[in-house]
Amino acid sequence: MEIREYIDFNIDEIRRLYSEVGWTAYTENMPALEQGYKNSMTVLAAYEDDELLGIIRTVGDGFTIVFIQDILVFPEKQRQGIGTALLKAVLDRYPNVRQIELATDNTPKTVAFYKSLGFSEFSEIGCCGFMRITV
Repeated sequence: MEIREYIDFNIDEIRRLYSEVGWTAYTENMPALEQGYKNSMTVLAAYEDDELLGIIRTVGDGFTIVFIQDILVFPEKQRQGIGTALLKAVLDRYPNVRQIELATDNTPKTVAFYKSLGFSEFSEIGCCGFMRITV
């Protein structure tokens, strides 16, 4: 497996990845998702040969905050260390950033995954989070 910059937005593989993980709200507006990618701070992809396995995308300033916007791995490739490798690649890229944040589904599986990599729930560090979603 190789982690490398994701430079050329391939609409078909991105649509397939987001669809297979169930993130269809993104695939309903592919032009917006493509702009999101173009305006991201970092987009890294995991590949086996030329096959996309997963992707991680960040936004932020890269100095005081990095927000992990997306981390997706094809379902049949999950639990093989791909998500961990993608997340570690971002953490290695921004070792001096004070806040590396993300929002995710509140399931035992996802909570355990992020805690295993040193993340804490906001409530554990005296914080709370808010989100406003528009339809």
